[in-house]
Amino acid sequence: MAHVRTYRTHVKTGNWNEDLCLEEDAKKEYLEKKARGELTAQKVDFLKQNILRPVELSVTKDGGLHFGDVVMLVNMGSENRECSAVCINADTNSLTKIPSPGIKAPCEISAGKVIQPCIRTAFIITSVDGSPEGSTLLFEQSFALKTTSDFAMGLYLTSDLRTFQKCAKKSRLQEVNVVDGVSFLSWWKIVHFDPQERLEYEGHPVPANVKVLVVHCKTNQALAVLGDQVLW
Repeated sequence: MAHVRTYRTHVKTGNWNEDLCLEEDAKKEYLEKKARGELTAQKVDFLKQNILRPVELSVTKDGGLHFGDVVMLVNMGSENRECSAVCINADTNSLTKIPSPGIKAPCEISAGKVIQPCIRTAFIITSVDGSPEGSTLLFEQSFALKTTSDFAMGLYLTSDLRTFQKCAKKSRLQEVNVVDGVSFLSWWKIVHFDPQERLEYEGHPVPANVKVLVVHCKTNQALAVLGDQVLW
């Protein structure tokens, strides 16, 4: 009996039955998630297909901006800096399926170098003072910026005073995000780019495709894209 081999390579050792059951459960869970579209790769593809869907911007007929126009907010950059557009900074954790697939509020706002009109970069100029849609937007007039109403869920660009617990990740300035529902925190106004011309242009129509400052009504801080603050 001393020379009898009690172990061979095909002999199962340890808690092999439990390991087999765990492997089968993992495969079953994977297939169920795949069928529901909950795999990370599926979520990423779904987000890209929807948030990068092209959007047609409004074409001005009189050279000015109007309520209801679909616009992009672009920082034109400089010699040492590329152009960048304000956009929704969404990831797979920002997705929701209730009541329909879209972006979950609140969602952060950032900027990207891709200057293409799409759901991620398009905003709608919305009235907050009862101005009818199609009327001309004036300098110093309050308005709101709303995302498109399909996948972007019609969320409003919002900001507030910074605190120790609530501020931008990199710059430590006040946060800018999109939320569900309009309030005074969602009010913005446009002022002339040249400080010496602001008083003279107050109440005049805002021209399209020119350099202006978008200022938050509550905090009086201008919307800015900082080139030295990069989010990966």
